[in-house]
Amino acid sequence: MYRVFEALDELVAIIEEARGIPPTRNCIVPRGEVLELLDDVREALPGELDDAQDVLDHRDKIVTDARTGAETTVKTANDQAHHTVTSARDEADRILADAKAHADRMVAEARAHAEHLVGSAEEEAERTVADGKKEYDALTGRARAEADRLAAAGQASYDRSVAEGKAEQDRLVSQTEVVRAAHAESARLIDTAQADSDRLRSECDDYVDGKLADFEETLHNTLRIIGRGRHQVRSGSSVPDYASEFRAESPGFRR
Repeated sequence: MYRVFEALDELVAIIEEARGIPPTRNCIVPRGEVLELLDDVREALPGELDDAQDVLDHRDKIVTDARTGAETTVKTANDQAHHTVTSARDEADRILADAKAHADRMVAEARAHAEHLVGSAEEEAERTVADGKKEYDALTGRARAEADRLAAAGQASYDRSVAEGKAEQDRLVSQTEVVRAAHAESARLIDTAQADSDRLRSECDDYVDGKLADFEETLHNTLRIIGRGRHQVRSGSSVPDYASEFRAESPGFRR
């Protein structure tokens, strides 16, 4: 191929350097040199053309093989991608189903636990209220009985003092020298009896008020413990021990 290019370059140079024939654009060239160069081109072309054709044929084969390989690679990649996407989608669906089942199970367990906590809290609250009412009734009954007893004792003491004063007054009324002293003693005895009766009534009222104050504090602690238990139930904490907290905070409480 290089000889062909060299011969063509020499032909171009001969034509460019040839003498022109006025007034035409023709020129006079050396026939022998031109023919010799053309023979060189004729001899060089077949071999060069064969080589070029071989290169073209080889190029077409390379391009065809490359295209076939590329198509095969693309098809394989597409099949692999489709398989991968399908597998990933199936795995994602499985993971999503497992997650949903796990979430449903956790929600069910949480709901059951919450219902158990609420039920336990309600039972404990009802038991605590019942115990408190029972204690209140007992305290009220004891306070009422003690008040009645103290009132009866005061009334009996008052009646006894009045009777003694009247008896002493009757005994002394016939004795003119001690009438004045009898009246004074009678008045003193009556005042003493009245003071004792008032003192007994005040002591009875103080005793009842103290018992009611203790029960009021017990009810206050019970309501506060129940409120704390409701807060723990709403916040998802562990089940509170209402009875132990109530006994710890109300040492005066006895079932």
